[in-house]
Order: sequence, then structure tokens, then C-alpha cells
Amino acid sequence: MMIDLHGRSALVTGSTSGIGEAIARKLGDAGADVVVNGRKADRVDEVAKDLGARGITGDVGTAQGVADLLDQLPDVDILVNSAGVFGTTPVFEIEDDDWLRLFEVNVLSGVRLTRHYAPRMVARGWGRVIFVSSEAGVQTPTEMVHYGVTKSAQLALSRGTAQEVAGTGVTVNCVLPGPTLTRGVESMLAQLYPDLSDEDRERRYVAGGRASTSLLKRLIRPEEIASLVTYVASDEASATTGAALSVDGGLVPTIFP
Repeated sequence: MMIDLHGRSALVTGSTSGIGEAIARKLGDAGADVVVNGRKADRVDEVAKDLGARGITGDVGTAQGVADLLDQLPDVDILVNSAGVFGTTPVFEIEDDDWLRLFEVNVLSGVRLTRHYAPRMVARGWGRVIFVSSEAGVQTPTEMVHYGVTKSAQLALSRGTAQEVAGTGVTVNCVLPGPTLTRGVESMLAQLYPDLSDEDRERRYVAGGRASTSLLKRLIRPEEIASLVTYVASDEASATTGAALSVDGGLVPTIFP
């Protein structure tokens, strides 16, 4: 299957590293006119230059940051809500400010951007809204309940929005990655297991951590998530909407999506 996104514009929030950067790269490779977004101007410029894309600096985890972005980019065909933050804190020690920050970044950024862009997609009769959720949205991690709650909220937001735009040519979906080998995770593993090789670090982490139920028996690669997102963003996925699409390597032990 050859996915062709020429003539389509795409905004990928939180795309200066990790999963978001891989998604921006893959969409660009498929021909989309990609806009890279992040909070640090130097990193936005660096990634945008590397991808041959446009960069817009701004914190979509704030209402003002979203407003500033929309002033610069009033319309897109494909919106990928990839910006996200997480933290590990015992549930009874999570302060209100931490709850609110995770909701602002992980949920309200997508609410605000989708509320603006989706009606314009409907008016044109074509569009794609994609939320990068997580398997944590269906099996809440004990050590970061607030993160899991925001990822569950994205599932409800995505499904409800898909129902609102039913029959318009606009689709709305979630993808649910499992634990992923980003540069940040690579650094964490190097600190945890300094005397092991890269392969042995990953193997040790998977065997003893949250990814132990993975059927792949390894961490997901960012480009594997990006491949699914690129498909969902294409005409080939026109019958897929209101869905929660797993890309967790079989981590969640269920036969249901």
C-alpha cells in the first residue's frame, strides 16, 4: 500500500522529540505539508529544518499558547494531538497543580485544537483528527494514576467527537502506544543499568517492568507508532473512525480493541 498525503497539511503537536517527531517525519515522507510544534524555539527550528517542515513554537498546554498557534495556523487537514506529559507519583501525593497541568497538556490541548480545526474540516468534507493516547488509558498504571486518567479522557473525547462529525468525511481516532524506546527512555535505561549493553538494558527493563506482558518482548519503536498514525491519516483509513487503535505490541491482555 502506497500512502500519498500530497496536498494535505498536518499539525503534529509535541513533535520535537520521541513519538511526535517520528509521526511528523513519517507524515512528511508520505507527502504531507507538516507543521512541527514544541515549546523550545531552538528545538522546533532544528527539527523543522531537518524535516523540511514549518515550525511553530508554543505551549499548547495553555489557552494562550493554543490561541497564538491558531493565529499562525488557522487551518489544517490533519491534526495529530501528540503533546503530552507524565510523571510518577503515588496517587495520594498528587497535588492539584499536578492534576491540572496533566489535564491542560494531555486533554485540553486536544480539546482546544480540535474545537477549532474539526468544524473547518467538516466544512471541506475531509479531515483527520488523531489523538496519541496510551495503553495506560485502558489499564491505569498505579504509579501514575493522573496520567492514566488523562489518557482515558482522550478516549472518551475522541469517540464523542467522532460521533459529532459522523457522516461528514472527517474521522476521529485514538492510537494507543505501549512503552516506547524514545531517546528519553534510552537515557533512563542507561542510568538504570549502566553496565549492560543497549540490548540487555531493554531486555532487563521489559522483563521486570510494565512491558513484561508484551507479546513482542521488546519496547515499541517510535516509527512503528508513526506508521499507524500515517495510515489513519490517509484516505485508505476512511472507514476507521471513533476507534481506539492499539500499537502496544500485545501488551494489554485482551481480545477487544
